[in-house]
Amino acid sequence: MKRILFCLVILSSLFSSAQVTYPSQNISLISMLHPNNGTVGIGVDGRRYSGSWGWHQTSLNKEYAIVGASNGTYFIDVTVPATPTICAFVPGKGGCTWREMKTYQNYCYIVSDDAAPNTFQIIDMSTLPSTVTVVHNGTTYFERGHTIWIDQNKMYIGSTTYTTGYESMNVYSLATPTAPVLLRSLSQDIPVITTVHDMYVRNDTVYASCGFQGLYVFKFNSNNTFTQLGTYTGYNGSTYNHASMLTQNGKYLMFCDEVPTALPIQVVNVQNLSNIQPTQTVIPHPNTTPHNPYLIGNNIALVSCYQDGLFIYNIATPGNATIAGFFDTHPQGGFNVSNYFGNDYRGNWGAYPYLPSGIIIAQDMQNGIFILDASAAYSLTTDIKTSSNTKSNFLFYPNPASDVISINYKTQNNSKLELRNSIGQLIFEKHFNGSVSDYLDVSKFSNGSYILSITEKGETINKKLIINH
Repeated sequence: MKRILFCLVILSSLFSSAQVTYPSQNISLISMLHPNNGTVGIGVDGRRYSGSWGWHQTSLNKEYAIVGASNGTYFIDVTVPATPTICAFVPGKGGCTWREMKTYQNYCYIVSDDAAPNTFQIIDMSTLPSTVTVVHNGTTYFERGHTIWIDQNKMYIGSTTYTTGYESMNVYSLATPTAPVLLRSLSQDIPVITTVHDMYVRNDTVYASCGFQGLYVFKFNSNNTFTQLGTYTGYNGSTYNHASMLTQNGKYLMFCDEVPTALPIQVVNVQNLSNIQPTQTVIPHPNTTPHNPYLIGNNIALVSCYQDGLFIYNIATPGNATIAGFFDTHPQGGFNVSNYFGNDYRGNWGAYPYLPSGIIIAQDMQNGIFILDASAAYSLTTDIKTSSNTKSNFLFYPNPASDVISINYKTQNNSKLELRNSIGQLIFEKHFNGSVSDYLDVSKFSNGSYILSITEKGETINKKLIINH
């Protein structure tokens, strides 16, 4: 076994772009780091980071971020999130775009789907924060996997590639965590599925994102066989079903289609798997490309969106998902500058919001690792809007603005939106019945300061807007 020894307190030299302003509302930056800042082993288009996960070390009550990079995997102590510490780095194939990981007990399982030669890695984290140990780094089980999910003591690998073959999805037993045992390949029972890009699994029910074939739901049975429970294909905007996640009550599934760009987030009712029904389509911005969803309970959804960053939605009311906050990890492109520069698949890859402290680990492919506090956004993710959160519930972005702003406000009442110039003249007004999710073209308004306000039941909230073309 190979022992990795690497412990370094993050110094100011590792923090990225200290003077950069990251547009945000209701999500605040605690700290950030950019350890993969060299020139060797960087992926195409300057891609340095990909997937992430987290681990809570119960014996020491410590929290860790596990972040995939283009040249390996970082294990970062975030117990004190303002001063993160890199505890270990496990090298992997260089120049990678894809690296994903999940944990089981004190082990981390890491897959990559970049071209051969590549390896599957098993890491023992029990000796953190001082070190980790590489238990396996090879092709004995398989060489490449696009994604990984662990449910109970079973490990699911999407798009499994061997040195001599390929399977759409494999499932392995982790009864012995250091020695996975192949239980079944999906093709043995459902050969029509040619790829499983990603999967979310709960209690052996597999919600499989099967790329251009759509969404399929399978059951992995006690006799180690798969049966098909349902499908959802041919829906509006159906192209490449990328990734999904289920609400805690098991009633609704949120998923993203990644190819082509700018497709909406989909929410579907999965209470009857033989008749999955659409519930809502959600569009963060007209040209945004959603990548990965992460759900907390029944009220909170986080969605990573390439150049436009991380969005948090209130999904407490089915069919009425509304934005509660955002943090743009990629301010050099996207909606905030009204230009995507043709680099559609840059920026925010994903996030991990499940550590006990509630902090969020978000990674931008080019810009680094962000540790975020979303408590203000989370406070808005309930069915009832109280007077204490009314002001933070009124969101608009970007500010300053030059072209178009996105406006969001959650309510069940009638409301009125107004824009006034610096001397109080009304230059725009619009009325809404219920929650507001709209866009305002400000491209023809003169540069300067404005007051954007929303009025509901006699109460008016005023916020300052800067227009600068």
